[in-house]
Amino acid sequence: MKNLFIFSVLLIPILAYSQASTEAEISASYQVRKQMAETSLLKNFPARNVGPTIQGGRIVDIDVNLKNTKEFYLGYASGGIFKTVNNGISFEPIFDHNDALGIGDLVLSQQNTNTLYVGTGEKNSSRSSYAGSGVYKTTDGGKTWTNLGLTNTQHISRIVLDPNNDNIVYVAALGSLYSKNKERGIFKSIDGGKTWKHTLYLSDSVGVIDLVINPQNPKQLIAASWDRSRQASNFKGNGEGSAIYRSEDGGETWSKSIAGFPEGKQVGRIGLDVCLNSPNVIYAIHDNQGEIPDASAKKTTDKTDALTFENFKSMSNEDLLKLDDKKLETFLRENGFPRKYNSTVVKADVKANKYTGKAIAEYFGADANANLFNTKIIGAEVYRSDDSGSTWKKMNSYDLDGVFYTYGYYFAEIKVTPSNPDVVYIYGVPMLKSKNGGVTWHRLDTLRGVQSIHVDHHSVWVNPQDPQHVLLGNDGGLYQSYDEGANWSHINNMSVGQFYTVSADMETPYNIYGGLQDNGVLKGSSKSIPNQTEHWEEISGGDGMYVVPDPRNSRLVYTGYQFGNYTRIDNGKRTRITPPHNIGEAPYRWNWRTPLMLSKHNPDILYMTSQFVHRSMNKGENFETISPDLTKNVKQGNVPLSTIASFTESGLKFGLLYAGSDDGNLWVSKNAGGSWENITTGLPANKWISSVFASPHDEATVFVSLNGYREDDFKTYLFQSNDYGKTWKGIKGNLPESVANVIIQDPVNASLLFCGLDNGTYASLDGGSTWHFFNNMLNVASYDMMVHPRENELIVGTHGRSVYVADVKPLQQLKGNVKDKAVVAFAAESTRHSERWGQKAFAWDKVYEPKVTVLYYCSKANTNLSVEILDEKNNVVRKINTIGAQGFNNFNWDLKIQKTETAVKGKSKKAAPTNPELIFAGKGKYKIKFNAGTESSETAIEVR
Repeated sequence: MKNLFIFSVLLIPILAYSQASTEAEISASYQVRKQMAETSLLKNFPARNVGPTIQGGRIVDIDVNLKNTKEFYLGYASGGIFKTVNNGISFEPIFDHNDALGIGDLVLSQQNTNTLYVGTGEKNSSRSSYAGSGVYKTTDGGKTWTNLGLTNTQHISRIVLDPNNDNIVYVAALGSLYSKNKERGIFKSIDGGKTWKHTLYLSDSVGVIDLVINPQNPKQLIAASWDRSRQASNFKGNGEGSAIYRSEDGGETWSKSIAGFPEGKQVGRIGLDVCLNSPNVIYAIHDNQGEIPDASAKKTTDKTDALTFENFKSMSNEDLLKLDDKKLETFLRENGFPRKYNSTVVKADVKANKYTGKAIAEYFGADANANLFNTKIIGAEVYRSDDSGSTWKKMNSYDLDGVFYTYGYYFAEIKVTPSNPDVVYIYGVPMLKSKNGGVTWHRLDTLRGVQSIHVDHHSVWVNPQDPQHVLLGNDGGLYQSYDEGANWSHINNMSVGQFYTVSADMETPYNIYGGLQDNGVLKGSSKSIPNQTEHWEEISGGDGMYVVPDPRNSRLVYTGYQFGNYTRIDNGKRTRITPPHNIGEAPYRWNWRTPLMLSKHNPDILYMTSQFVHRSMNKGENFETISPDLTKNVKQGNVPLSTIASFTESGLKFGLLYAGSDDGNLWVSKNAGGSWENITTGLPANKWISSVFASPHDEATVFVSLNGYREDDFKTYLFQSNDYGKTWKGIKGNLPESVANVIIQDPVNASLLFCGLDNGTYASLDGGSTWHFFNNMLNVASYDMMVHPRENELIVGTHGRSVYVADVKPLQQLKGNVKDKAVVAFAAESTRHSERWGQKAFAWDKVYEPKVTVLYYCSKANTNLSVEILDEKNNVVRKINTIGAQGFNNFNWDLKIQKTETAVKGKSKKAAPTNPELIFAGKGKYKIKFNAGTESSETAIEVR
């Protein structure tokens, strides 16, 4: 690190988070979004989904029509609901136009199989578990939906129906994720969700994570409460409030069911299931957060005399200098210390009093990724009750510590086979099965010792009529088995990827790159068509984060996974590039989604950020630190905070850098890191800086998005500065209140802005005064975006529905007063003439009807248009009247023209008949002219 930085410091306030959004604010925001979707200028603007589908996505619930098991529903953590009627050969999304695509639970009525209840807001309490908007119901198989309220429950874990009366509905609600609220516990309705009664409320920080009903005695219910709270810097997934409750009167009153079940602050998430045929048998899986002794002390080898980290904690300098060089060298290498540290260097440093043995012991203390797999936690435990929940007995005869690791909050569900109370499935990182009531277990997600399906499992359905038939939902999508889990088929034909980042190369056609939640880093063609001509491949694993291809050479890619673990991939050769800290210095704090960027001025220059900004001048071979700690450096919990979460470099000036932290700081450097100025004044205090974007048009202009997601504050924070951040103005405009993830400025049209919110993608044509919803990119979290520098296509990575691409050249052309014109036509693709037009290839085929689509824009609603098709001699060969809606419209020409001598030979000047016969256009160049009163606009199309 440099010895001196010129550092402009402001008085940094203590973190004081703002109040969470209220139910009224959440409901009002939904109404704004709904209105914007109905009136958007971009309602018909084309956008294509390019996949991928190969990776699947996080399924949180599965429900099946027991009268026809080929019909079932999938609930995705952030991608909505999909339905199949052909056993998974194809799926259709049925929930896309509702307010929240984050699903907590769904339940299908087995009495009326077109009736489905849905609880929104994922229950797994992860870093990207989006809040929902209550309970929804359909009575026509998903064609139409009604919101039943409970809006501020935010995260619904389970919905249960009375098996004899599907108007009796129970909702288990977790409540808000990052704040306290009272809309949690058990809610009951006896009128199909029209009204609700709050029958179990424990506290404003204890919700209910699971709920089961006795199928033979529906007055009896068992519920699992969960004492959990998330903060930006800490997650507590256990506490005194976690317990099992029982009701004998249809959920009206509840009492604890604790005989034999753990009590105390170590009790974490609890999952429940009841056996259909033996409902007296109930299972519970428990995420026990009690600690076990660290027997390993991170040993380097099995040899009893090998050095361990524990050895160095109290080792004196004198004893360290006496260590055997070979033994010390082995310790350093086997534990991943930077190569520059060998036994000679370490002893010389200690001798010079640069650090002590304790610094060596604590070198990896802040390794957030390693801490995910800390085995000090007891983890999964299985309990069984044979008396309907009155008493409980622990069943597993040995430790199940590798099922949950430290993040049982993400799993903790259990499934008992409906026809056999001794066959049980549990699922966390691996999937396990027991045939003896949970005493012993074997793994199901490996085949001949090799991992055969994706890890991280969340939902299992076992066919009550055929226990060999099992459906499994995990982070990799949907799997199906017909031999009780011995073998699986992967059904991955849905674009439900959860992208964190996107980028692109300069190939023709260009490729899109992106990092995904638990599905690695993928690369695919921008021309991909899901399930048709899809071309995607995995280039790296883990939770994929930033990925940046070298614009000169797409075989050189920088990428990696969570918490800053990055590599350089050069023609297939992988080299770790994450800069290590020095022994004795504070460890680097890496964000879950650590920024990585190539310089726009020289792609050999690479930036990474921890709490510092690091720069490499030689493709990541080595780094120098070019900033001080730019965060507030708050007290650390078990989730890394005070990291630089967003970073950018101006494309107009080398060394003009911006860095934003997750604890609310924003900085600028105008001299390549020589000095830094805090530019947070004028922005909402203590918000996560989710993106910062330097204008490609004006050196002094910069855009920033901030979000309050980690406070359950769902307001929209978008700002612009025209003086390097000295002053700020809000550019939220008419946007609904929704967490802002990213904002960028178009490289061609300075007035054109794009932003990604938790509830969709938006564009502004006037610099942020008014915004328009991209309807064809859905109401799904929009996490990252860019405009391809050559093709001028907007690439959007969504967290739930994979990647969308839209050609934004038409938007770029609406500069100045162009957007006020009555009509504007845009370029259309040429087409190739075919003798097959209007014909059948075979007798059983449909007639091949060609069309060309022309995009046009109207500045006013209900614009009367006369559309003329003109040939190469400017003869009008077809005239069509239509009405254009305000905004963008699609005109479809069926490639037919009037059959006249003028049309055929280009000679006749006879007037066209009243009802002329139409024929297909021949080869040649045509114009399509849109006439709106005295104004007109035209575009050309070639039939080759």
